[in-house]
Parts: sequence; C-alpha cells; structure tokens
Amino acid sequence: MTESRLRSFIALAETGSVRAAAQRLYVTESAVSSSITALARDLGVPLVQRVGRGVSLTPAGTVYAGYARQVLGLLEQGRAAARGEADPARGSLRLAAVPTAADQILPDLLAGFRARWPEVGLAVEVGPSRQLWRRLADHDADLVLGGRPPAGVPSQVMATRENDLVVVAAPAVAAAFALGTTPWVMREPGSGTRATAEAYLAEHAAGPPQLVLGSNGAVVAGAAAGLGAALVSRDAVAAELEAGRLVITDAPGTPLDRPWQATAGPAPTATTRLFVAHLLEATGWHAPAAG
Repeated sequence: MTESRLRSFIALAETGSVRAAAQRLYVTESAVSSSITALARDLGVPLVQRVGRGVSLTPAGTVYAGYARQVLGLLEQGRAAARGEADPARGSLRLAAVPTAADQILPDLLAGFRARWPEVGLAVEVGPSRQLWRRLADHDADLVLGGRPPAGVPSQVMATRENDLVVVAAPAVAAAFALGTTPWVMREPGSGTRATAEAYLAEHAAGPPQLVLGSNGAVVAGAAAGLGAALVSRDAVAAELEAGRLVITDAPGTPLDRPWQATAGPAPTATTRLFVAHLLEATGWHAPAAG
C-alpha cells in the first residue's frame, strides 16, 4: 500500500472515472487502473464497480475512502509540520474560510501576513462550512476561519473575533416586516449562515417564504433589491446600511452573537501558530477565554 495508490483511489472516488482521475494526477489511465487493482488486492475486497461507462465505489470502497483521505491528509500535515518546525517562516499553511469570512476578513489578513512572511507556502480554500469542517477532520486543512466547529470534529479554537448577525431588508420591505410572512433570502444548504437562519426561524416558530441564492453577495444584493429579508453579518452590509439601500429590521432576538473563530486541529503546526500570532495582532481578534 503506497501513497500513490491512495491518491489514485481518492482521485477516482472524487471524479468518477479513470480518465478524469488520470488527468487530475497527470498520469496515464493504465497507471490509475493498476493502482486501484493493486490496492484492492492488498485489502482483499473490491473497491470499485462498473456503472454504465463509468465506475463507482462499492460499499467497501466508500468506507475505505474516508480513511484514505485521513491518511493522505495526515501525511501532508506531517510533512508541513516537520518543515515548519525547522523554520516556521518557510513552512506551509493550508487555510480554509467560509465565504463570508473570505469576503470580510481574509484579504487584509493575508496581505499583512504575506508582507511579513513572504516565504510561507499558502493554500487557501473557500467553501461552505460543512465542506471545510470535513477538511479539518480529514487533516486536509490546517486552520479554518468560520463559525463554531461542530461536535465530533477534533479541534481547538485559537482566536476569536466579534461578529453580529442582523436581519436586514430594503427600506420598503423593512417598513412592513413581519417575521412569519415577509419572504427571506437564504444561502445555499451547507452554509453556516443558512443553518443559523433556519434555527432562528424555527426557534420563533416562523415559516416565511424563502428564496435560495448561491452566495453571500447574492443574498445581500437580493435583499437590497427588495426580494426579502436576510440574516447577515453586520460587517458584510456596512456599505449598504450607510447608503440606505438596506436597513436593520426589529426582528425579535436580534442581533445574534456569532463570533468568527480561527480553528485548528488538535496539533497545530508551527506555521499555523505563526499565522495565529499574526491574527491576534489584527484589530478585533483575541485569544479565546480559558475554559
């Protein structure tokens, strides 16, 4: 069992075809097929099965894929930890951020960090909360900028920053706002903000009509255009509030306190700690309270 075989297997699992896996890995299709065959032989169970012209994972393959991702993540994390421990300023950092954090807080942080530590190898992924917490659990990310980590994900919060969520709407919509009947503009499933909005509406036994849009920017634009109310970070709509395109409604129980958090795995690398030190020097960030 080798790293290259595991990478071929995961590429096949994620792309659904030998050809696509080979293209991703820059190897031949026969090399991918040979790796999958050898891996299945080592394990003693079939990992893939033919489905039409493509392939899919067997039940055994689906189970094994989760472990394979963690093994590959640990190998990469181990390499980064060793290099970073020798010289954190020349290590690597795999940073992940939810879209709202990427829009509001990440650009300035990265620019400042890059100016101070130009030789750190940075990789940044932006995606929905569910995807990023899976990355952290699989050791595919060193630090996640987002909300609260879900139960069951081994992690430690290393820095926090205040973040208020408010319900906003265009002035005409806000003037007639009613929690149970005013339409809501929502993020896509898997978004942490979407989950918070759904929990808020459920807590208040409200079931308003909903329009799902695909990004935080689209939600803000949709609310400003009068499509409905939206639960968003106050920081994300500062310009719209100042210009009068949006106003904060008197929705009960708001604003909601949902701080940004920088969350690492149980054993953060030296380069991760270097970034967190930079983070704690930035305006508004502080170390989490003990306990």
